[in-house]
This record gives sequence, structure tokens and C-alpha cells, in this order.
Amino acid sequence: MADHLEASVTLPSDPASVSAARSYVVSTLAEWGLPPDTEEAETIRLIVSELTTNAVQHTLGQSPTFTVDIELDRDEQLRIGVTDSHPRLPRRLPAAVQQDNGRGLVIIRWLTAECGGKLRVRPTREGGKTVSIELPWTVRVPAAQEP
Repeated sequence: MADHLEASVTLPSDPASVSAARSYVVSTLAEWGLPPDTEEAETIRLIVSELTTNAVQHTLGQSPTFTVDIELDRDEQLRIGVTDSHPRLPRRLPAAVQQDNGRGLVIIRWLTAECGGKLRVRPTREGGKTVSIELPWTVRVPAAQEP
């Protein structure tokens, strides 16, 4: 496998784009060797769902699109980032028991930590932000067999 793989997709900030982002990430990772029916793929699918839902819901219509970037470095580190153009950085809010939302970052942080990774939030030069996760890549692609 290559030392560095990258993929990216930009989607409209619309609820229908959440499903498109999940499918894009899972199919890209399948091409890179992660079978879509594994626990790891399911965890990544949930994380991407939460990241992209946050990008759609919390930009208040001020970010017409969001971008999902996927990077795999040296078959060791997977990074998935979601970038939007809204300047407000996410913050953890206390979630009341009766509240229907507000737990996205908590879920992302917990799932990422459970996989041995970390969550990062960075402002972009353009005034938006990128919320990303970094996970150890545990997929081992079998060596090519000699004929």
C-alpha cells in the first residue's frame, strides 16, 4: 500500500449529505482494505455520522457546504476531518435528560478514545473550522502472493 493515501468530498450542508458522507467514507476505507462489515467500520460510520450531522446542524445555514477529508499515513494513522466555513468552534454543552441533542461531541470523543485515537478541533485559515479524529489503523493488508 502507498505511504500516504488521501480522499476528499465536498457536499452541501443538507441533512441528506450525512448519508452520502458516511457512504463515501466507508467505501473509500473498503478500497483501502477495511471491510465495511467490521466493528471498526461501524464505529467510523457512527463517528462520521456525528461529525457531519454537527456540520449541517450547527452552522446555522452559514456554511453552504462541508468537506470530508480522509488520510491514511504509512498504514498506521487514519485521519478523518470535517471542515465547514462557520467560525464558531463546537463546545460541549451540558445535556439535560430530556434534551434531544447536544451529545454529538461527547459520542465522538468517547468512540475515538475507545479506539485509541484523539479528537481535534482547529480553526481554518479561511475562518471556518475542522473537527477531526485520528485513529490507529489496525487493518493489515495481506502481502501479495507470488505466482
